[in-house]
Amino acid sequence: MLNSPHPVVAEGAFLTLHYRLSADDGRDIVSTFAENPATLQLGAGQLSPALEAKLLGLPEGAQRVFELAPGEAFGPRNADLVQRVSMATLRQHSSEDANYAVGDLVDFSAPGGGRFAGMLLELGEDDALFDFNHPLAGRSVKFEVNIIGIL
Repeated sequence: MLNSPHPVVAEGAFLTLHYRLSADDGRDIVSTFAENPATLQLGAGQLSPALEAKLLGLPEGAQRVFELAPGEAFGPRNADLVQRVSMATLRQHSSEDANYAVGDLVDFSAPGGGRFAGMLLELGEDDALFDFNHPLAGRSVKFEVNIIGIL
């Protein structure tokens, strides 16, 4: 392998980059191109492993666009993660003045102090239906990057 005049992205590298992640409908999910670039460390969980894998081996200065197949970037949709939650449980984990509407992303406490979120799909008198899948699970995404610096 020839030595590149520029450093290349490797496991654990610190990167400064611009990136855009857009959904299969063309809507931007996140983009740093109109702002300051992002700085992150590969392997620290700031990007999904599938997105990080696309960066490995890219040289400093690279500009690429990757199309990821449905489920590749954030995993497949899991029907078991669409669950009913009793209103009693919802109230127990909410502030007293919380009002919910279909489409809200609701934050929950997890055992051991963690947090997780679910999209409210239905709101009834006795319970609510939530989707705990990642919002982009099972969807194709476009990942555009411009690698500015590698350390």
